[in-house]
Amino acid sequence: MSRVARSVIVHGHFYQPPREDPWFDVVEREPSAAPFHDWNQRIERECYRAVVAARVPGPEGRIADIRNTLASISFDVGPTLFEWLEREARPTYQAILEADARSRNAIAMPYHHVILPLASRRDKVTEVRWGIADFRRRYGREPLGMWLPETAVDDETLDVLAAEGMRFTVLAPHQVQHAPADGTPGWYRTGGGHRIALFVYHGPISHDVAFGGLLRDASAWAARMTQPGLDGASPLLTTVATDGETYGHHHRFGEMALAALLGELARRPGITVENFATFLERHPARQPVELVAPSSWSCPHGVGRWQTDCGCRLAPERPTQQRWRQPLRGGLEWLAGQLHALFEREAWELLGDPWTVRDRYGAAVAAGGDAIRTFVAEQLNGRGLWSEARAVRARELLEMERDTLRMFTSCGWFFDDVTGIETAQILKYAAHAIELAGSEGPALEAGLVEWLSRAVSNEPGHPNGRDVYQGVARQTAPAPVRAAAAYAALRALDPEASPPAGSSCPGTSKARWCSRTAGREERIGSASRWRRWEAPGSWPWFPGPTGRRNGA
Repeated sequence: MSRVARSVIVHGHFYQPPREDPWFDVVEREPSAAPFHDWNQRIERECYRAVVAARVPGPEGRIADIRNTLASISFDVGPTLFEWLEREARPTYQAILEADARSRNAIAMPYHHVILPLASRRDKVTEVRWGIADFRRRYGREPLGMWLPETAVDDETLDVLAAEGMRFTVLAPHQVQHAPADGTPGWYRTGGGHRIALFVYHGPISHDVAFGGLLRDASAWAARMTQPGLDGASPLLTTVATDGETYGHHHRFGEMALAALLGELARRPGITVENFATFLERHPARQPVELVAPSSWSCPHGVGRWQTDCGCRLAPERPTQQRWRQPLRGGLEWLAGQLHALFEREAWELLGDPWTVRDRYGAAVAAGGDAIRTFVAEQLNGRGLWSEARAVRARELLEMERDTLRMFTSCGWFFDDVTGIETAQILKYAAHAIELAGSEGPALEAGLVEWLSRAVSNEPGHPNGRDVYQGVARQTAPAPVRAAAAYAALRALDPEASPPAGSSCPGTSKARWCSRTAGREERIGSASRWRRWEAPGSWPWFPGPTGRRNGA
């Protein structure tokens, strides 16, 4: 009797909360990550660098092989993390791209790690389109599937994915009803009439990989992946999905366990380790399924963790409350509405249809200064409106929208207190967006602060969101500090250069510097904004707020 062929998919979702200061686009020193400069650097060393060069020990304990595990497993990398890797960990970045070139294992992710069921359809579309554009730029091909942040899903989210050409996504067992028992994907028809395949990962095995002891025994892990189903029959597919940081950061030497698992599975007859796209090609979704919505993999209350005091928290043994989540979201949603209205009013004149232009901006936003300059120039030249002043304002408006999108990064609500660094980070985006709003900024700030004053902390003295905003987010980089940093960067590039005294750019209300950088005129500083205009990696030394090389 011939053995029934079985497939195994191991998926890793690689993502870190964004840590860049929005005024400087650099990560400041994080003492809690010591001895490393920051948590990105530490996790790159413990995990990302490890999974692309996992050691495989031989019989005598010596290293027998070095394996890029991403060439064998399905994976996604959050675009904001990819930005940092491209700039600060180039060998690891290149190894990720090489793994996909060999296997086409990568799938896409929305650009920012936002809870899509809580976003408007317009913002859903932008996040998905930006994610696809980023994937296309990096991997040089079109994505076939997309991982959803926190696997948070509703009907509209799936409708947007399918409308943008995504053939599949991956969900938790409790998010799909009537899923095929053999592990194959089911198909779901959205309210908009689109069809998309839904893969469901194996909950108990995924849990034991992430939180149990399966990483300590590759043979036991392989046995779990290949065991018969509850009815005694062998499923056609077993899928495991976890955070990618499981391998090396959450569990030391986890990348070696993953490499050992892949070796163990390769030795088992009838087992194929593959990715979602290749499996779907051979086994199209045939069974209709129902969606549990809204839902996510990390909140049993749907998506309450990102808007209410639903009971989800990291330290359930501590008597804390998370009522702060509601006014935090309410305040940012109010602010977003005001900023969107401002963007629409001003961008129509400069750029044409503002929302179409915002969607297209995603193709340039992570590519660096040259791509962004070219994008803005094309929009203005196409309408016969080019001028330096208009270029600056167009860029400010687009960056304001970028801040408005990323201030909904899920990490700001995930943890237990409003005073956490993740919440401070999203409030930095809000503060930066308010600065870019221009003359309406003071009124916007007053309205946001009133909302934040209701977001009460668990910390002694009961600080609130207003305190976090005013004491951490807004004061991150006062204008004189930004100006000094811009001048220091200019002097590092050209010791003879200096900004003209009292210089300003025509038609603007804010003092800006214009100087010659790398042999051509560049706008390099602003009283409201300091952002690297050169392509990532083109400046050998960039003085961040800490006065040190970024990422060193």
